[in-house]
Amino acid sequence: MTAPSDTPPPPQAAKPAGLMQECGLTLPRPALTAWPPDAHLALALLLAIPVWATLGVLVGPRMYAPAGWAAWASFVLVQPLAEELVFRGILQGQVLRLTTHHGQPCRLGPVTLANVLITVAFVALHLRAQPLAWALAVAAPSLVLGHLRERMGSVWPPVLVHMVYNAGFGLTALLAASVT
Repeated sequence: MTAPSDTPPPPQAAKPAGLMQECGLTLPRPALTAWPPDAHLALALLLAIPVWATLGVLVGPRMYAPAGWAAWASFVLVQPLAEELVFRGILQGQVLRLTTHHGQPCRLGPVTLANVLITVAFVALHLRAQPLAWALAVAAPSLVLGHLRERMGSVWPPVLVHMVYNAGFGLTALLAASVT
């Protein structure tokens, strides 16, 4: 019979994150219903208001306004959900995993390399349907959405914010068209 050892057992290797967690298909931390809300999430939503106002004044009726309920459903629900699940969920999650060393993601200043690379891909996707200036205009919101995904550990906050951004953009376009 051996005597119990005074030495602690060797530390266990960190359990690898599951695919659901890597893709951000988990509940956000803190919860979206937490009060007070996450400051970064609240700021991302509040700063959209002056952006919409500025776009309405400067660009006005040249903005895209969905026509009909199907176009609105696509613009506000389907496109944000699909884009965020693919870009911030699958792609950013996997690029973040591949660019993390010793538990720390590679950074380019205040943002992760994964967020920058996915933003470049997101802008490229928008080049298919928009002029260069409009496609480049999605870069800043994309970085915000990527930051929220990483900060809250979930793709759901970026989905929600993207839906709000698109709804506000569409409503601003409708308002600008009705004023002119």
